[in-house]
Amino acid sequence: MSVSATLLALALLLTGRDGGARLARMRVAGRRIDRPLERAQADPLAAASTFDVFAACLSSGMAVSAAASAAAASAPAGLARILTRAADMLALGADAATAWSDPGPPLDDHARALMRLARRSAESGTALAQGVAELAAESRSDAADVVRGAAERAAVLIAAPLGVCYLPAFLCLGIVPVVVGLAGDVLQSGLW
Repeated sequence: MSVSATLLALALLLTGRDGGARLARMRVAGRRIDRPLERAQADPLAAASTFDVFAACLSSGMAVSAAASAAAASAPAGLARILTRAADMLALGADAATAWSDPGPPLDDHARALMRLARRSAESGTALAQGVAELAAESRSDAADVVRGAAERAAVLIAAPLGVCYLPAFLCLGIVPVVVGLAGDVLQSGLW
């Protein structure tokens, strides 16, 4: 067996048949969906795109339960759990306050805002689609702020080593020769 075949066999052994992509199998609205497992760093725009899908479904005239079920298929794990739970409860005839109640601790601010918005919409009769679209815009803005902050931190972290390297070189090659040259001229001119 050649070295390359051995390395290929080792790579397949370590990553598995699917090339390292681990899939989560879930059922949404009776259909089986294979999705990649959540990585350590989730997509910061995943919630915004889910809210866009939910708002588009509501704007097209779908029932809230059907729209929530459709949006849950592409949602991040925590948001998918909320949307699936609400869709199932609404389809069974539960009231909106019960369907959109808080299911448990692992929720982010956008998921809580969606549940609050859905409960308020059911109580007051306001359009849920417009509120969800605004929530998507807010989610995108928050993700942009996080990325902008990370870029600014990276710029500072990149500039620090450059300053540590170039400042001594500038002093040694730029300032010190000028000062030594001037000091030599001053000492030779006879001020002493």
